[in-house]
Parts: sequence; structure tokens; C-alpha cells
Amino acid sequence: MTGSNSYQDLFERQSGAAPGLRLRSANERIDQLRLLETNLLAMQEEIGAALKNDFGKPYEEVLLTEISPVIIEIRHATRQLRKWMKPRRIRSPRLLPGSTSHVRFEAKGPSLIISPWNYAFTLTLGPIVSAVAAGCPAIVKPSEYTPTATDILGRLIGDTFPDNEVAICPGGSEVSQSLLKLPFRHIYFTGSPSVGKKVMAAAAHHLASVTLELGGKSPAIVDSTANLDSAAKRLTFGKFANGGQTCIAPDYLMVHESVADRLIQKLTSSIQSLYGENSTASSPARDLSRMISTVHTERLIEMLDEAVEAGAHVVYGGSHDLEKKYIEPTLICGVDQTARLMRDEIFGPILPIITYANNSQLIEAITRHAPPLSLYIFSRNKSFISKIIQAVEAGCVSVNETLLHFSHPELPFGGLTTSGVGRGHGYAGFCAFSNEKAVFRQRFGPWLFSHVHPPYGENTRRWIRALIRLS
Repeated sequence: MTGSNSYQDLFERQSGAAPGLRLRSANERIDQLRLLETNLLAMQEEIGAALKNDFGKPYEEVLLTEISPVIIEIRHATRQLRKWMKPRRIRSPRLLPGSTSHVRFEAKGPSLIISPWNYAFTLTLGPIVSAVAAGCPAIVKPSEYTPTATDILGRLIGDTFPDNEVAICPGGSEVSQSLLKLPFRHIYFTGSPSVGKKVMAAAAHHLASVTLELGGKSPAIVDSTANLDSAAKRLTFGKFANGGQTCIAPDYLMVHESVADRLIQKLTSSIQSLYGENSTASSPARDLSRMISTVHTERLIEMLDEAVEAGAHVVYGGSHDLEKKYIEPTLICGVDQTARLMRDEIFGPILPIITYANNSQLIEAITRHAPPLSLYIFSRNKSFISKIIQAVEAGCVSVNETLLHFSHPELPFGGLTTSGVGRGHGYAGFCAFSNEKAVFRQRFGPWLFSHVHPPYGENTRRWIRALIRLS
């Protein structure tokens, strides 16, 4: 589908279908979600082949990070949807005797989902699950950087939904720009902060609500009490899964100076265990995803070279092949805080390691950055963990683990300021696409508040003071 008129026609057809979708029962919505699950599972080998073609993603990693999170999301929604849709009773205050109140959840209406390339299925289908659960039609604009995956997504969505309920509009940024001119009720965007600002500005023209998942520089902390073997394994997988192209990947590592050398040794061993001892550019690691494009690869190489020229030193890895879009898992120390590696989100298999001497130095180093999407803490000191959680703003915190909090369907997922706006997943995702309609009923008539109506006087003031005392 191409052309602004076609998008307008599709939007109008979805707007026409929206009232009926809003009234659909929980069972009807659950049936749709189960069909999505069935079709997704039937296509998992095709999905694996597509992502292998687009940027060399290993099939096992596709199952782990692209298929299973969506299945978890669907099954959680189908189990909980009746409860989510049920009106929630609200207790009345003493000030309002005789009244009853409840909150109803109704679909916001036509929605736009703009998804990224790095997790083409998880970050597209997850919001679709939330939109369908809430009763909203949705237009989906996937990334143009994973064309094979987009083809599979188009067939999956087309086999599951009529296009007046969920439809896909592939293409480049010009498609997003055309779609953003339409008066959607809600926009769910996953991508960079710079594009997120443009999406939010476009939404403001129609006063549409937004959910923005934007990423940022997510720090990992390893203190002197941490289990270093466990920390190294989890940091290695969290950082280098998907070739480091994960919005919640540890972006840089803060390690207490007393354990830094030992942790680097263990990280090196862990990298070699997961990706091979000779995962260099001349012998690329089989299980490491490639970069999405030569432009992205070149950007990372430039950032790495700049840091080294300024005095940083690579302690492991560092080889790369621009033509193959390959960068070896890399550990680098001594990076200056003004270097791009410490200013910009890396989004690749390069991990800067910075030592700290005390908690004040640690917190100051982290809080000079904008609040991250995720914060990782490796420690066995409960007091230290609590202090960091309180002192450092972050969208999500994970203690002694990486990435897995994303797959927890009961945890709201999202950031703040430059790392995101709003929350998704599970109940939070259902609420993102829902309007919470407040319903108030008064059974006793207006006798109480009739005493505060005009004409005003001393008697009115006495009643108002009485009402204040009751509140």
C-alpha cells in the first residue's frame, strides 16, 4: 500500500471498524490472540531464516528473543484479559454518601505502531497484542532495514487479521511521515530519542497519547561483593546478544576498582566460551549477529577508533570487517567521559569498562547521563542495592541479571525523559491503548450539595466547612 490517499482510506476503514472492536467481548479478543499465536508458531522457521538473511541472527536467538517473548505476552493476555476488562469498583469517600463509582476500560480507537528493526517481531507484535486486547484497530509501520522480516510480518498479520483491524504499511521514513499526519488516538513508537521527539510533536497536533520506548545509555554496576562468575556470564549475554543491538543492553560497565582486573578476566573467558576463542574479523563468530548496515558498522568503528586515539585501550577484541558488517565482541578501558562511546548510545558489541573507588564517585558518574531505560546492579550487598535504586533514576532496574525483566509480563516496561514515555507490556500495555472512563452514580439525589448552591450566604459557608471536615 502506497500513497497518502491509500493511508487515509485505510485509516478511515479502521475508524469505521473501531466502534465494533470496542464492543467485542473478551472471548472474541482472546480468539484473535490465539490465532496470532498459532500463526506465529507455524512461521517460526521462516522468521528465523528471514532474520538470518537480514543481519545474521542465529536461529536459537530468534527463538529466545523474537518468538518466546511474544508467546509469553499473548498467553499472559489471554489468561488475564477478562480480569483486565472487568469494571473496577472504586470506594466512595465520606464526602459523597450514597454514591457508587467504577472505572471502565474502553478502547482509545485507531492506533499507530511504529516498530524498529533490531527486534522486528517482538517489538512489533508485542504492541499489537496490547492493542487487540484493548479493542483497538492498528496500523503497523515496520522498519525498512529488515526487508525480509517485514515480508514475513506482512503475511503473518494478513493471515491473522482483516486489514480494517490490523494492517501493515511497509516503507521508509516517508511512510511514517504520511501516517503521522493522520488523527490516530494513540501512537506506540520504539526507536531513537531523536525520532521519538518528532513522533511526539506529530501526536501533539491531534492530541494523541503516546508510548515511546527510546533506549539510552543503560549502565551496569558490579560492586566488590558481586559474584563475578555469574556477573560475567550475564553481562556477556546481555551485552552481546543480537550483536549488542538491544535498547536495554548494558551500554557501559562501572566496576569497583578492587575487582576490576578479575572481572575483565572473567568477561574475557565468558566471551570466548559463548562466541569462540577466535571470533575475530578473519574468523567471525557463528553465534554473533552482524550489524544491521555498513553505515551502522562504520559509526561503531569510528567511535572505537576515536576512543583509542584519545588514550583508551582495548583489553579484548577490537577487530572488525566493514564489508561483512562484523565487529568482534570488544572490551575497552580508560575511555574518556567526553568520547562518543560515553556520550552516545553504542548499540553494538563494544563495552566500555570504567572503575570507581566509592559510591559517591559511582553515582556522580552515572547521573551525569540522562535517565536510562534499564539499570543493572550486580551485588550481594542489600544496602548498596537499595541505595543505588533510590539514587539513580531509571525506567527499569534488574539486580544480578540482564535483559530478562523485559520478558516479565507483569512488569510495566518503559523509560523516562529521553529513554521513554509511558509503559507497555501486559496490563500496562492494555492500559496504554485504553481510556479509563470514570463512572459516578448518586442514589440519594442532590439533597446534600443543594445546600451549597446559590444564593450564597453564611449558611452556605457553614455547609462548605462541614463538607471539608467530612473529606
